[in-house]
Amino acid sequence: MAKLLEKISELNDLILEGKALEAFEKYYHHDVMMQENDNEPTVGKEANRIREIEFFDSIVEFRFAKPLKVAVGENFTMVQWHYDYTHKDWGVRNYQQISIQEWKDGQIILEQFIYSN
Repeated sequence: MAKLLEKISELNDLILEGKALEAFEKYYHHDVMMQENDNEPTVGKEANRIREIEFFDSIVEFRFAKPLKVAVGENFTMVQWHYDYTHKDWGVRNYQQISIQEWKDGQIILEQFIYSN
């Protein structure tokens, strides 16, 4: 579990440094599935890369992100984040989100984001 703590800590650090896409390339599995709340998951690294790029390109003003809590278990990690930004379509977003990651072969194979709308 120490290895996963190291990986999720580095991933979080990259996000905080504004290098979320770099973190995505390094830590996400080719077959990754990413899911927002109960929506249908986006399947595959290429589809999720496009989704991530579209999201970051829509940020008008980024004020901050802060990991509040991190948990590590057998092949899973969980991070509670506080985000504050302005999105071109959604307006001001200041909220907390839980990100749950399942790991396979040292990379994230499944990630779900849980937050209130």
